[in-house]
Amino acid sequence: MSAIAAENISKHWTTADGEVRAVDRLSFAFDEGTLNVLLGPSGCGKSTTLRLIAGLEPADGGRIFIAGRDVTNLPPSQRNIAMVFQSYALFPHLPVSENIVFGLKVRKVAPADVARRLKQVADLLGLSELLDRKPSQLSGGQQQRVALGRAIINEAPVCLMDEPLSNLDAQLRQDMRAELRHLQRQLGITMVYVTHDQVEAMSMADRVVLLNRGKIEQNATPVELYDCPANTFVARFIGTPPMNLLSLERGTEGAVIAGTDGPAVAPAACAGLTLGVRPEHITLGFERGVPATVAAIEYLGADSLVTCRLGSTTLAVRVPGSVGLARGDAVRLSWAPGAQHLFEHTGARRADPMPLETATLFA
Repeated sequence: MSAIAAENISKHWTTADGEVRAVDRLSFAFDEGTLNVLLGPSGCGKSTTLRLIAGLEPADGGRIFIAGRDVTNLPPSQRNIAMVFQSYALFPHLPVSENIVFGLKVRKVAPADVARRLKQVADLLGLSELLDRKPSQLSGGQQQRVALGRAIINEAPVCLMDEPLSNLDAQLRQDMRAELRHLQRQLGITMVYVTHDQVEAMSMADRVVLLNRGKIEQNATPVELYDCPANTFVARFIGTPPMNLLSLERGTEGAVIAGTDGPAVAPAACAGLTLGVRPEHITLGFERGVPATVAAIEYLGADSLVTCRLGSTTLAVRVPGSVGLARGDAVRLSWAPGAQHLFEHTGARRADPMPLETATLFA
């Protein structure tokens, strides 16, 4: 049984410009004890989807199940969930201890049980020395822990998180990602986590639902998203820098990158399609491959991003360390046959991008 399931859920808004389909007939299921990420650009519907699961917004269509129970028409208080908001929503006039146990006291949980749970959560999150402080006396990371403590003290099997790390600096976000993932596994709770940050999604998730304009572009594991993007949107959204997408045209010996004289990179029948290859999968050399010219170099320390011009377009190449090249240098670019993808006119990825016998150039 899935911990959370959605069947064709929808949410529409009416504006001066007409109807906006914020969530458009989404269906998905999340297993118990997993961390699942709703990922996508701003305005894609991820936060609205989370609010539909929480019951903070009524669905215009479809059904929502939590632990096998249809909760579509139930208020948040009856869904047995916890939630952490982007703003943390802490009470500024209450100390940490009272912020954490607030929900328990509202539900009139026995004082002895409240004290037991508070000690357990405070020890787990490293808040034991901060229980008497007010939120204004805490760092961003400490406030985030308090908000998380208030959520997990309810012992709900499902925790919903709406961009909880977005207000933290880069180093603290990295630390908190690892901490949240460890905590989720330790407690065995099912977590649904909203973010626009692909690093958070790829590093934390068991499963990622990538949304765009209210629809699911792909629902897969992080590895599947990276290795087998369903379409050009996924290919460009996942990866830093994103996948290079290059138009193909017919050449003398097969399909070539548009604006070049070859060599062929795919069978002639692939002319008119789009070739995709990730920057980190490209080898930069001087003897074999597609001729190109260095247009720009960005040194990043551990690696360098080299922008190369070939034909009528440019592509990015990611190489380790520094490169002994300068703008205007002539190079050749190659990649393994299995590293390239072919996309149809619709943007969908071909399951079999290229027969191996046609890939002798890059073998």
